[in-house]
Amino acid sequence: MRPALGSVRTQRLRSRVYQILEPSGYVRPLDRAIDVFLIGLILLNVIANVFESIDWVQQRYHEQLLRFEFFSGMVFTVEYVMRLWACVEAPEARFQHPLKGRLRYALTPLPIIDLLAILPFFLMLWTSVDLLFLRVFRLFRIFKLTRYSPAMNLLFTVLRNESHAFGATFFILLVLLVFSASGIYLAEHEQQPEAFGSIPAAMWWAVATLTTVGYGDVTPVTNLGKLFGASVAIIGVGMIALPTGILASSFTEELKRRREAYLTQVDEALEDGMLTREEAAELDAARKELGLKKEEAIRILQQAECSELGVCPHCGRSLAAPPDDSA
Repeated sequence: MRPALGSVRTQRLRSRVYQILEPSGYVRPLDRAIDVFLIGLILLNVIANVFESIDWVQQRYHEQLLRFEFFSGMVFTVEYVMRLWACVEAPEARFQHPLKGRLRYALTPLPIIDLLAILPFFLMLWTSVDLLFLRVFRLFRIFKLTRYSPAMNLLFTVLRNESHAFGATFFILLVLLVFSASGIYLAEHEQQPEAFGSIPAAMWWAVATLTTVGYGDVTPVTNLGKLFGASVAIIGVGMIALPTGILASSFTEELKRRREAYLTQVDEALEDGMLTREEAAELDAARKELGLKKEEAIRILQQAECSELGVCPHCGRSLAAPPDDSA
C-alpha cells in the first residue's frame, strides 16, 4: 500500500506545483507571492544586465553582480526543472505522458525561453565565454515575462496564428527587395559605383526605401534612378501597410475569440441559475488569463445573466414582460 500512497502523495504534490507555476482557477496567496517573486527577479535581472554595461558599475560591483547572477541562475534552473516535472499534470493530453509529454512540453515556446534564460548561467560556470556575449544572451530573460503578461501572450498568439500570412508577406517583400536592388543597380552603377557597384550593395538602399525610412545616405542621381526610386518608395508604402493590416485584423479576431471563450465559461457557470463565490473566482482567473478588462468581463456577465435568467440585472424587470408604456 505504501507505494500507492507515495504515488498519490507525489501526484498531489506535482499537481500543487503545477497550480503554483501554471496558475489556473482560484489564485491562492502563495501562488501570487511566487509569481510576484519571479516577476521581480526577472525585472532585477534585466536592470542588472543594463547597468552592467557601464564600465564603472562593472568594475565596482563585479562581485555583487556575479553573486546575483549565481542566485538568479539557481532560482531559474529550479523553476525550469519543476515546470518539466509538473507539466504532466497539464489538462492537455499531449503533455501527460511521463517522457513524451515532457519532451513535447520542453519544445513549446515558453519552456524554450526558460531554457535560453538559464543557459548563460551554465556557460558562465563551465566555460570561459566572453562576458559581453553572456550579457546580451541574458536579455532573453525579459521574455519570461510573457507568461505573466496577457498583452505579450496575445501578441505571440496573433503572430503564431498568422504565421502563414506573415510568411507570404515577407516572401513578397523579399522578391521586391531583390527587384528594387537590381533595378537601381542597372540605373545607377555607372554614376555611383561606390554605392551601387553591385546588387548586394544596392540592397541597403532598397531596404531603406521599401521600409519608407529613407536615411538619405545613398540616393539616386540619374533621372531614370530617381523615377525608379520614386516608384519603389510608393510601392513600399503599400507593402508596409500589408502586414500592419494582417496584424490589426488578427488582433481583432483573437480578442473576439477570447470574449466568446469567456462567455462560454460564464454560460457554464450560470447553468444552475446562480453564481457561487468559487465560480466567480474561477471566472476572474479566466478573465485575467484571457487578458480581458474587468469592465468588459462585467458587461459580458451581465449580458449572460439577462439571457440565462431572463431578468435585467439593473432593474430586476423580467425581459419576457412587455415594456411599460404608461410613463
